[in-house]
Order: sequence, then structure tokens, then C-alpha cells
Amino acid sequence: MSNYDFDEILMGISSILQSFQRFGVHLGLDRIQTLLNQWDNPHHNTPIIHVGGTNGKGSVCAYLSSILTEAGYQVGRYTSPHLIDWTERICINNQPISPSELERILIEIKNSIDVNQEIPTQFEVITAAAWIYFYRQNVDLAIIEVGLGGRLDATNVCDRPLATVITSLSREHWQQLGPTIKDIAGEKAGIFKSNCPVIMGQVPDEVKPIFKSHINALTCPYVWVEPAKYLDNNSVIYQDIQYHLPLLGKMQLNNSALAIETIKVLQQKGWKITDNHIKQGIKKTQWLGRVQWIKWKNYSLLIDGAHNPAAAKLLRDYVDTLDKSIIWIVGILSTKEHDKVFQELLRKDESLYLVPVPDHSTANPGDLAKLAQEICPSLTQIKTKETVFSALEEATQEQQSDQIIVIAGSLYLIGHLLGHLPSNVSKGLNN
Repeated sequence: MSNYDFDEILMGISSILQSFQRFGVHLGLDRIQTLLNQWDNPHHNTPIIHVGGTNGKGSVCAYLSSILTEAGYQVGRYTSPHLIDWTERICINNQPISPSELERILIEIKNSIDVNQEIPTQFEVITAAAWIYFYRQNVDLAIIEVGLGGRLDATNVCDRPLATVITSLSREHWQQLGPTIKDIAGEKAGIFKSNCPVIMGQVPDEVKPIFKSHINALTCPYVWVEPAKYLDNNSVIYQDIQYHLPLLGKMQLNNSALAIETIKVLQQKGWKITDNHIKQGIKKTQWLGRVQWIKWKNYSLLIDGAHNPAAAKLLRDYVDTLDKSIIWIVGILSTKEHDKVFQELLRKDESLYLVPVPDHSTANPGDLAKLAQEICPSLTQIKTKETVFSALEEATQEQQSDQIIVIAGSLYLIGHLLGHLPSNVSKGLNN
């Protein structure tokens, strides 16, 4: 297939999905259940692991997919959002669905929708496409990431997952999920199912009773996971398993431990997964756009989609280990908590470039500049640029030997950057 044909198909995919975007974010299960029922409920025939939480969901899904692939299983993986194109969301054994296959399924779905009923949202349509693809490909199981919240998320249509994971919790998407962190915890716990094992990550003490209440009410077997511990040279240990972590940042101690505990649930159910499969699967894991080093015009850049205060803190914790001054290039969506993100990221004597997030509801760089000045007046400079690339051009020219350039604030910004790099560059340098 020529590049022209490939791009044409991707444009066709975007066009189909764009036609459903006008229905916005509309939580609820009725539309997705109606849609899947028209396709003989493929989700009822695919065992799943359901992964919810605030940060770390994608990394946990990536670890699980890689481990199970290493063990010889046919593994579906559904995640969101994508960085470069829609095919990334739907993978089997870490390989994205082909653009032609995704376009074909989307056309089938669109043609099957009864216009006299409530029209599904964009997320519901792409979620249905994932279920249909996994069923047709006869996967052994699918790793399914919650899109937004949990209780009313379109992925929450399976009544008996093999296991349910909560990675972390912070005040994210409060506009849809409720104003307090306790409200959000209740929505996240909505993915728990009767007697289905729950694997819990690190959550604030104030919401632990909420999760425990749901667990007890549903008589779920559960485990509260403590993070793995560093040994040396990115080698870590969790319980009796020692392994190499390819993904950077302290948060991966928690994420990898969650994956291992989830695999232990499968082992108890008779799945043939050895400790060596776990070690090799984790070692081979890739997850783009999260604490990742890349090359741009021979310059080393650190990129991370840190888009909420908790993720920004984790990124700050990592860059603090580098003993370098930071030149930040930041773009943030209008819906995020800009002040809290800046409070976590910015420190005195650092430099900040603010850019828009293309093709999304971006915060105004000028407004962000005023806010950053209020929050961290000791920054050496604050500048606004029209694009991430114009910011990079200037930042790389001013960079000193004791400085690193970090691009952050939105996964969509990171995706825009990676989408304009050669594929061998966008795959990253961490491994």
C-alpha cells in the first residue's frame, strides 16, 4: 500500500468518527448496549481484564498485553486516547489494527445504526469497533482501558471480567464525574463486579473506605498492591520477581506491580504464565509518550503527556532525579486544572514556552503565561509560541549543557509532535 493510500484510509477513518463527535461526551450504557446487541453482543464472548483509575491505566494495559503475548496468548488491547492515529487504540499482540480493517468495521457499524434511536457517541462507536474486531480475531482475552470514569463508561458492559484494576485516583474529569474526589472514587468503583477479583493501586486514604464498601458489597476478592522496589540499573523487585523496567519514572513501580498481581489472578485461574513470561514481557513493554526520550534534529528531548496535577507531580519527581535545569514546552487543554499543573511542574530559574494544543480545545497560551507568572514569578523567562515546533527551534538554540528540554501538558500535544517525526524516531529511545 502506498503512503497516499494509507493516508487516504486514515482520513476516511477520521471522517467517519468525526461524524459522531457532535454528540460529545455523554456517559451511559444504553446506547452502547443497543449497538452491541445489533452485533450479537461480541463483548459477551471475549474474556477481559478491565483497567480503570486516573493515571497509569495505559502503562498497566501495556505491561499486561506484553506479558500475555510473551506467554503465547492472542491478546487484544483497547486504550485511549491515541497519540498519532485511531488504529493505535485497537491492538492484538501489541500490533495496531490495520487502517483498512478499521475503516471497514466502522463503515459496517455506521450502516447498522438505527437513525430513529439515540445516536451513539464517537467513543461508543470506536469501542464497539474494538469488541467486533477482537471477536472476529478470536482473541484469548482483551485488556480494556476505561475511557472516562467507570460506572457509565462505554467499556463497562461486561458483567464478569477476569479481573478489575484500579491504578490510582486523583481529581480528574470532575466536570463529568462529580466535584469531589469521593464522587470520582464512587464512579471508578462502578466497574467492580460481583465476586470478580479487584487489584487496587495507590489511592488517597480518604477514598479507601469508598472502594472497600463497593468491594464488600460485591464480595470481591481483592488485593491492595504495594509498589515494587528499585534494586539498581532500572532493575526492580516485586515480591519474589526481579525484572527490568523499560518505562521510566517512579510511577512504574506501582504500574508494573499492579500488572504482576493481575497476572497472578490469571495464574490462579489456570492460565499458563510463568515468571519468565512476566520478566520478559515487562522488559519488552513499550508505551509511547510517557516519560520518554526522543531525538529531534539530533537534540535529546523528554516528552510526557502529563495533563493533570498527579501526572505533573510524577513527571516533576522524575526530572528532579536528572539534576538538570528545565526548559519547559507546555500546551494544556482548556478543561484542565492549569494552576495545579503549574504548581507541580514549575520551579525557580527554569524557562517556559507555552503553545496551543492543535485541533483540540486548547487553553490560550497568553492566559497560561499570566498564570505561570503568578504561580512561579522566579522563572527566567516565559514565552508564547504559535506551535510546538517554533518553540523547539528557539529552545534548542538557547539550551545550555546543564539544561534539558521537556515537552508536557497534553497527550494530544505529544501525539501531534510524534506524528510529525519519522517513525523510527517516534518509537523512542527508552528501550
